[in-house]
Amino acid sequence: MPSPLSSVHAARIALATRLRDMRLDAGLAGHELSTACGWHPAKTSRIEHAKASPTDADIRAWCQACGAADQVPDLIAAARSADSMYVQWKRLHRAGLRHLQQEVVPLFERTRAFRVYCSNVVPGLLQTESYARAVLSAYGAFHQAATDVDEAAAARVARSHVIRDGHHRFALIVEESVLHSGIAPAATTAEQLSNLLEIMTLPWVSFGILPIRAERPLWTLESFTIYDEMQVGIELLSARVTLTSPDEISLYAKAFGELAGQALYGASARSLITAAIDSIS
Repeated sequence: MPSPLSSVHAARIALATRLRDMRLDAGLAGHELSTACGWHPAKTSRIEHAKASPTDADIRAWCQACGAADQVPDLIAAARSADSMYVQWKRLHRAGLRHLQQEVVPLFERTRAFRVYCSNVVPGLLQTESYARAVLSAYGAFHQAATDVDEAAAARVARSHVIRDGHHRFALIVEESVLHSGIAPAATTAEQLSNLLEIMTLPWVSFGILPIRAERPLWTLESFTIYDEMQVGIELLSARVTLTSPDEISLYAKAFGELAGQALYGASARSLITAAIDSIS
């Protein structure tokens, strides 16, 4: 699996190339465009080498200087798309952790088929409020954004109504190590694992566990969610990455399918969960 950051870089390179080609087609040297736009030539160079992301105002000025004002809407859309592919968590949680949970509700509600792989903790869609509180507390402490953990945990549980209403389908896979994570106190973890046993009984939910000692088609990946065939959301330590390219969605769908083929389901998965609960008590 290639790094998801390679896709982000490719989108920024593509935008930079379009702007450079526009300047060349207009017969302008870099310093001439810079003068027309009213900024230092170094800025033009940084934009053309994808070292800096152009603002909406930058794009308007660039197109005006090149006599290509009709290209403004398309280029602004491309720039915004490239920017939205990689968004640092510190930017996302400026409005609070609760807002971070609530902003994905429209995406959750319009998605009909979820494919989720988690390598570190129980998927957010399956978390109890106390487990969510523990996860968000750890996240907030690390990122120095722990001001509204209780409200965020409640919002995370509220958005998970989609897993119980019967209007969506879910295929979820976790690493066996997730069952033994020390992210939450023992009692909270036991409650969370018991909740997994309950959710597994829902007919529209497929829950698989990748055993630690299983033969693996792939190494452990970053946690990701595939929303229908429309986009992939990837959680990195520093940022949230969103992929919408059909080729990239297909790549993650292929990875999910291969991992799913090695996972345990039904009674075998319940046995692993039960054993994890027993090991806590």
